[in-house]
Amino acid sequence: MAAITQRSFLNLTALKSFTAETRTRYERRKLGANSSVKCSQTLEGSAQSVTVSNGKDSLVISRVLNGMWQTSGGWGRIDRDDAVEAMLRYADAGLSTFDMADHYGPAEDLYGIFINRVRRERPPELLENIRGLTKWVPPPVKMTSSYVRESINISRKRMDVSSLDMLQFHWWDYSNSGYLDALKHLTDLKEEGKIKTVALTNFDTERLQIILENDIPVVSNQVQHSIVDMRPQQKMAELCKLTGVKLITYGTVMGGLLSEKFLDTNLTIPFAGPPLNTPSLQKYKRMVDAWGGWSLFQVLLQTLKRVASKHGVSIPTVAVKYILDQPAVAGSMIGVRLGLSEHLQDTNAIFSLALDEKDINSIEEVSKKGKNLLKIIGDCGDEYRRA
Repeated sequence: MAAITQRSFLNLTALKSFTAETRTRYERRKLGANSSVKCSQTLEGSAQSVTVSNGKDSLVISRVLNGMWQTSGGWGRIDRDDAVEAMLRYADAGLSTFDMADHYGPAEDLYGIFINRVRRERPPELLENIRGLTKWVPPPVKMTSSYVRESINISRKRMDVSSLDMLQFHWWDYSNSGYLDALKHLTDLKEEGKIKTVALTNFDTERLQIILENDIPVVSNQVQHSIVDMRPQQKMAELCKLTGVKLITYGTVMGGLLSEKFLDTNLTIPFAGPPLNTPSLQKYKRMVDAWGGWSLFQVLLQTLKRVASKHGVSIPTVAVKYILDQPAVAGSMIGVRLGLSEHLQDTNAIFSLALDEKDINSIEEVSKKGKNLLKIIGDCGDEYRRA
């Protein structure tokens, strides 16, 4: 691997803004005999799955992923047995990719119980399709090889797997370039077979370029992306287009705000609308406020409802499909409240929905009336790093 360095960042609004060295490297990967080095996105015989890859590393995942943040508390008590049974139902329905993190409460442990149930009770073909994506969010300590290895071994043990399907890495403080050391060690663990693919979560465009220029083979970056929050398409999508790195999106239905439940409601009047009683609803309500406020959000919901009614689907189905159709997006997350509620019917409808030009134009018209969140908040992930 090339020496780890933190290079200065260049404007990424167009291909010409890259250094000649970077441009030549990626064009050679795109056009030359070694084009397989470039990340790629290909449908695996079905609109339900996608392959993210970089060089010899690749992973097939569901285009709609089951997000397990909701197991960490704040959404209701999770019963272990009920949760595992719900995971089995999702997997049996073809929704076989689960996204979790080292800090999502019992999520990794639940996956370990679940995957053992699959090994014992399901055919080998289903086991082959199961994917467990986890995240590592370390404190800002020195990233030694032994520290990284020990941390990853904890997730491997909790999830009861010899090799993590995907390790998505988060870093809090960009002024500390230790993230490059951590990613180098993660890449070494990948070469040892402890990790199948290395990825990122909540990295901005500048740092993504630096990471790629250091020849760290990340396959994806998980970022917040919805009809309200279109920041990934303003800046990061250009780099993704050049390099092939894909986006996995979360917050796509804004914790449930993008749904019929909040249509024609007035949250400015106390107790007049549905309660914002989960961490995700509270988080994404703040995004609505920054984007344009509740009145404009109602216009968006009304627009989405017209599109949804036209196609015989729900508002969340339209919201997810719109983001899945955006450039560079490989998959979108839908949070699962395991054992408490399920969204199997809505999720399966996403794969058969085709938005036409009129649908897209009507959604874009409202979306663009909102404020530019890139200017207000910053690039992808900056909402977690603001003072």
